[in-house]
Amino acid sequence: MPAADDSEPTLDVTVAGAPPARQASGGGTLAGNLHSSAPLAVRMRPRTLDELAGQRHLLATGAPLRRLVEGDQAMSLLLWGPPGTGKTTIASIVSGQTGRHFVEVSAVAAGIKEVRAAIDVARRRLSTTGEETVLFVDEVHRFSKAQQDALLPGVENRWVTLVAATTENPFFSVISPLLSRSLLLTLEPLTDEDVGGVVDAALADERGLGGAFALADDARDHLLRLAGGDARRALTYLEAAAGAAQAAGLDKVDLATTETAVDRAAVRYDRQGDQHYDVTSAFIKSIRGSDADAALHYLARMIEAGEDPRFIARRLVILASEDIGLADPTALTTAVAAAQAVQLIGMPEGRLNLAQATIALSVAPKSNAVITAIEAASADVRRGLAGSVPPHLRDAHYPGAKKVGHGTSYAYAHDAPYGVAEQQYAPDELLDAEYYRPTSHGAEAAVKERWERVRRIVRGR
Repeated sequence: MPAADDSEPTLDVTVAGAPPARQASGGGTLAGNLHSSAPLAVRMRPRTLDELAGQRHLLATGAPLRRLVEGDQAMSLLLWGPPGTGKTTIASIVSGQTGRHFVEVSAVAAGIKEVRAAIDVARRRLSTTGEETVLFVDEVHRFSKAQQDALLPGVENRWVTLVAATTENPFFSVISPLLSRSLLLTLEPLTDEDVGGVVDAALADERGLGGAFALADDARDHLLRLAGGDARRALTYLEAAAGAAQAAGLDKVDLATTETAVDRAAVRYDRQGDQHYDVTSAFIKSIRGSDADAALHYLARMIEAGEDPRFIARRLVILASEDIGLADPTALTTAVAAAQAVQLIGMPEGRLNLAQATIALSVAPKSNAVITAIEAASADVRRGLAGSVPPHLRDAHYPGAKKVGHGTSYAYAHDAPYGVAEQQYAPDELLDAEYYRPTSHGAEAAVKERWERVRRIVRGR
């Protein structure tokens, strides 16, 4: 792994109080990354695509990223994914494996002046030495439209290979001209298996801890739960735990040392075991029982243990119909909105959306009339009570339909008083079936009153 070339002209990309942009010469190594005191997550940054954790959809033979790197093509990338999934690493690999100069600009610190300066230096380097530049812009969604516009000349003229990273939906946060000129790659959250592989490699690799420490199984599980799919966070916690073990004269990182080092108690929660099912069950039953405080407790336990927030959101969406239904018609809207918000913004902020939905569903009036109705209807169908569709309800749009009596006596509901016509809708076998039995809870009380009147009119009672 080549060291940074100290003779390389530097670019002072700064704003007031902000550090300069990080650079590296061909080879893609960020300046200063090779010293032993560099953070473990930096020292362990993958150097090749084969070392990259997860993202198998991007690394398959013939996939765009592999063709870009191995084919040494000049193409700008827009990387969209959660924190710790390898966006900065991919930029470094693109630089290192293609022999390009690497420059990083943070959208938090740099302005238009700094962006233009970076592109100007890259253009001069290209014209004088022929060396191409990878310009990595982290958190590009934080750039204003004008700042993103400043990137366009460098991208259009290929003075730089732009690699821009964002944790937010680029279709909302990145200008269309930049989107259209870049290859959008979506990075998926890392699995526990992916992050576990990163942790194991850091324990053994000479760039990492070099086999100096063993890691207890329960401590490893704790680190993976806390990481929540973020490889960088996992390595940061591992480094802290190893430092604590070293200070205590230990050569094994145990659970107690890990809890002390990262200041987080281990939550007894196994996402594939009894705790997962028990806590989830208690969460659902607490909401069903209208105890918002207990529901929030179980929600917090799941979140702190690293439960997939999308799983929690899905359970809330199901509960909104199963346990609330038309007693509060807004419950399903609230749950779906929370699920979409979690998908859009991710964690940890998504916990606010989950908490809001949990509280709203807990205090909402309850009714299980929806699930009772569909279960009863399904039971009749399974028993063979399907019956023929009444002739007047059958499709009458094809030639000859009326000759066989299809649709001839159909009563158009809008022509009847109150928009409700007396008419047989169910098959003969189910004329007296009553599946939906609304409660008198919340908004469903009004539904009940109307449904009973409507059913009497429809059935001629």
